[in-house]
Amino acid sequence: MAGHSKWANIKRQKARVDAVKGKTFAKISREIIMAARSGVPDPAGNFQLRTAIEKAKAAGIPNDNIDRAIAKGAGKLGAEGELEEIRYEGYGPGGVAILIEALTDNRNRTAAELRAAFSKRGGNLGEAGCVSWMFEQKGMASIWRAGSGKLKALPIDEERLLEDLLEAGAETYELVELAAEIPGAEVFVEPLSLETLGQALSGQGYQVMELELRWIPSSSVEVNDAEQAKALLRMMDAIEDLEDVQSVTGNFEIADQLLELADSDAAASG
Repeated sequence: MAGHSKWANIKRQKARVDAVKGKTFAKISREIIMAARSGVPDPAGNFQLRTAIEKAKAAGIPNDNIDRAIAKGAGKLGAEGELEEIRYEGYGPGGVAILIEALTDNRNRTAAELRAAFSKRGGNLGEAGCVSWMFEQKGMASIWRAGSGKLKALPIDEERLLEDLLEAGAETYELVELAAEIPGAEVFVEPLSLETLGQALSGQGYQVMELELRWIPSSSVEVNDAEQAKALLRMMDAIEDLEDVQSVTGNFEIADQLLELADSDAAASG
């Protein structure tokens, strides 16, 4: 499954920290609203809501904001624009497949913003169903092991990990670096089994950093051209920065040296 999470691991520093932070708050708040609306507005009985709240706390969102989002989802703060979950699909430079999930109260605005983000960077927004057949949704748990003393994290023992994952009912995994000096793994399972997987891994002594649903491409396109790589990354950044966009996934892989080149070019351009 190498490469399925490539874009998830391509997270470069943003110059506009405050603006990015504000957009992150807005995206996660919408997740909380939708989770509270689709189930009971109590995290104890709503796994989706509980996961969104944990993500909000990890992002530093104040408790008052979290409580307000739950109240909105439960309909306690009056009528607001109705949020819709919409999936958009399109093609990036070189014909790579792009799948987008959005929460919006104005689908015309969202479609127009996405169309501009695609067309300005050599891609195009497609019709429903044009690329979704290339992806499958899976539940994903990112895990690591905490060390003692001054050690922040322990290396993942792959042999032990395999035994633990078999016991936990996982389907597959990938060893990754979750953050600076934090070796870990991303573990995959059927979406409905994600909560059970997270509980099992915690019981086995792993630190569960994140639980989420992720779209996995059935096959990937290797990008070897520097200009195409830069255009793809610019387009993915532009799409992800749109307020209505909750997630964006591509079926491409970019070699590390091209990623470094794109990073240096982005830093040079300011």
